[in-house]
Amino acid sequence: MVTERGLEVLRAIVQDYVATHEPVGSRSIVERHAFGVSAATIRNDMAQLEDEELIVAPHTSSGRVPTDKGYRVFVNHLAQLRPLSAPQRTAIESFLAAPSDLDDLMARTVRVLTQLTGQVALAQYPSFARAAVTHVELVALAPTRILVVLVTDAGGVSQRISPLPMEVDDADVAVLRAQLAALITGRAVSEAAERISAIAEPEPSGPVAHLHPAISALAAVIGEELAEFRQERLVMAGAATLARREHDFRGSIHPLLEAIEEQVTLLRLMSEMVTDEQGLATSIGTENAPFGLGEASIVASTYGSAGGSARVGVMGPTRMDYPSNLAAARAVARYLSRMLEEDEAAR
Repeated sequence: MVTERGLEVLRAIVQDYVATHEPVGSRSIVERHAFGVSAATIRNDMAQLEDEELIVAPHTSSGRVPTDKGYRVFVNHLAQLRPLSAPQRTAIESFLAAPSDLDDLMARTVRVLTQLTGQVALAQYPSFARAAVTHVELVALAPTRILVVLVTDAGGVSQRISPLPMEVDDADVAVLRAQLAALITGRAVSEAAERISAIAEPEPSGPVAHLHPAISALAAVIGEELAEFRQERLVMAGAATLARREHDFRGSIHPLLEAIEEQVTLLRLMSEMVTDEQGLATSIGTENAPFGLGEASIVASTYGSAGGSARVGVMGPTRMDYPSNLAAARAVARYLSRMLEEDEAAR
């Protein structure tokens, strides 16, 4: 059982090792931190921490470094996160202000987060699986080409050009718009996808039977876009930081690079991370081994609105500044939540 002072010693070791990348000894702890006890007493505390497998000596007669278990205990006992500075908060607000659309907002999010932390930034798109289609628009670009625009109540927007197997005029476009809008507007994305797939077979007769080839072509495009709304998506930035920080990893960074390229593993990992009462989640080193990412740590914060929630965070070596990175992820997540809520209110 680790004592309260033992936890304070562990905190000092983590902080000093993150700052210096050098093993931490009892003498340096006494010199840098006001414990008010002798180096011999600190050595006894460190021996207890070593017995608990929270710290380890990387070399004989060296200082100690935290283990993955030690980082976990450190994170679990964080009294508070390090607050962002005023310039950092201003940078988040100015960088994320007035995005052109959701894709632009997500791209800005990961760029500002990697700038704040120096780590690989990760952001899940908000889940649109439970969202409802609020608007369908068709814009004729040519007699056989139509721009299809779909909007959901969770802020999802899709734009796609659809070629048509027949020529249509403005009156035809109005009829097509009315037919498709009546079919899916106000429906959940999943239900809209089922309804749109059901119009593949042509009606033998009816007022719009002659437009069925165009309806089928548009339905195919809309079905694909609705499927995109239902898929989980991830955007990232800062992959180049891994190369610069390669010395911080105990082993190869290639599994991390592969995960960044494929994304599926990272999406699954982020979705399965357990959040605390503040909406923060941390997965450290060996905890990520089932995903092939035992060399990395990920910290994340939940964001979202009534339309759905997701996570934003950073990935880096286990030797990372957890309080600062968690604070940055939380600050960005709160700003994203506020923007999504304001957008929903405006709609």
